[in-house]
Amino acid sequence: MAPGVSRAAPEAPTAPASADSPAEAAGPLERGLAVLRIAADAPHPVRPSDLARATGLARSTVDRITATLTHLDHLRAVGRDLVPAPRLMEFGNAYLRASGMSQALRPSLERLARTLDESVSAIVLDGCDARIVGKAVPPGRMIPLGFRVGDLLPAERCAAGAVLAAGWQPDTYDAWRARRAADPLDETFPAVPARRTTPPPEQVEADFAAWTAAADADGWALDDQLVAPGLVAVAVPVRDPDGRPVCAISVLAHTSRHSGDALRAHALATMEEEARHIADALYGASTEAAAPPATPVPAYADAKPELGPSFLQALARGLAVLTALGLRRGGLTLAEAAEAAGLSYPSTRRNLLTLRQLGYVEQLGRRFLPSPRVLELGYARLSTLTLADIAQPHLTELAGRARESASLAVLDGTEVHYVARAAVQQITSARIMPGTRLPAYATSMGRVLLADLPEADRRERIDASHPRALTPHTLTSPDALGAALDRVAREGHALVEQELEAGLRSLAVPVRDRSGRAVGAVNIALHAGPEPPEHTRDTLLPALRACAARIESDLAVAFADGPVQTG
Repeated sequence: MAPGVSRAAPEAPTAPASADSPAEAAGPLERGLAVLRIAADAPHPVRPSDLARATGLARSTVDRITATLTHLDHLRAVGRDLVPAPRLMEFGNAYLRASGMSQALRPSLERLARTLDESVSAIVLDGCDARIVGKAVPPGRMIPLGFRVGDLLPAERCAAGAVLAAGWQPDTYDAWRARRAADPLDETFPAVPARRTTPPPEQVEADFAAWTAAADADGWALDDQLVAPGLVAVAVPVRDPDGRPVCAISVLAHTSRHSGDALRAHALATMEEEARHIADALYGASTEAAAPPATPVPAYADAKPELGPSFLQALARGLAVLTALGLRRGGLTLAEAAEAAGLSYPSTRRNLLTLRQLGYVEQLGRRFLPSPRVLELGYARLSTLTLADIAQPHLTELAGRARESASLAVLDGTEVHYVARAAVQQITSARIMPGTRLPAYATSMGRVLLADLPEADRRERIDASHPRALTPHTLTSPDALGAALDRVAREGHALVEQELEAGLRSLAVPVRDRSGRAVGAVNIALHAGPEPPEHTRDTLLPALRACAARIESDLAVAFADGPVQTG
């Protein structure tokens, strides 16, 4: 199994829109992916008119594409703007699962980051360039270095590229020369600084060939401030059973911490050991038995009856096939992909051929699996999202519907720490903002989060809180608080009536990760008016639970293979 592919990246059509332009002649899946790629790469929200200009497609075509992508929740509308949604990460997750990278890389990258106290990346070839497919940073580092998962780097400017190019075929070199000629200053690589000047192409090729040969002979490569000023990196290969480099492990440091030679002396032996562990995880005899089963993906659902002509069935079917390929490590056969996607054999075959032609799918024998190129579909941008980032639009929607302020908090010791909030301006609005900390025992979100803990941990935190009466209604007895938490655990929500502050009522529900653990809580806080607390619960609880469910759905995609990042 080779995690990378060697195809030149398809260019988005830019010809003026017309009935017979190349952009219009392309199939719905190709057009949809071009629109999705541009929307995902844009550093700011885009509008359909922007996408029409960038792709050369007719505005009516773009409107149908964006309506379909919005319905599928790959894009979201914010007023007249369109932004990438966390569900867009499904495609990158499909590659990481099918290639085995998500299971094989994480333990070794995290060990390296802890042991070496430097940022670590895993990199594969994507055509003639280098794509980041895994990353770990040292715990507690205030300014961790490193690129994002999904970022694309010029192969000739990074140590990993020199390591991986040892396996290049002549057609890959041809694609690399063409890319260099089209972009000699590397202006199409937003992850790296553009070159100010460039040497003659012959010198670039000669230098890279020498660097690649040395990396192949030595088993490692050193980048001394080539990818960016002030940064040094060492890379080693991960080899398949035939000895071909299929992945590179790269350790990145700032020159204020290490010179290039010092970094190599510090890191090389440990990196080589972990590279062997990764190869064992990718190709070892126990790989299939050890790999956890992939999460089933939803099959294609036809929205044509609901949306009418604005829904592009061909685009939705193609994306369903691409997602389905991540169902099993090693990819799927055509028949398996058809079953997983819920489509006919001929439809699945057409979509697989199109995706392979565009470079988003590779074929290994009878099996098809996503290529690293799918990571260009917004993965780098979305992989930096935190719990607060993901929750914010859902809190805003909840606050608008409920006409009350909504917040999200996490548990930090004996306190709840507010990390996101959507405020509704009212006379009785609570003066709370992200960063606020409140005692967990006296808040609805705190009780939801405490109720999710094991009994011993729960009791320890209550005791450490030294509960005191904040109002005449505050529960302070450990036994009374324990009983209240038991009730919250049974009912799945917490209603706190004037225990934190007189006149304040709060209702909260948990937000859970893929394992079912409460990683946060969402609440609505409002004035305790003449209505009884039960009226508030019955009125607001359905909307609150729906908000939490939408956040959980996004978290399941954004953090499919790792812990939820809360800050």
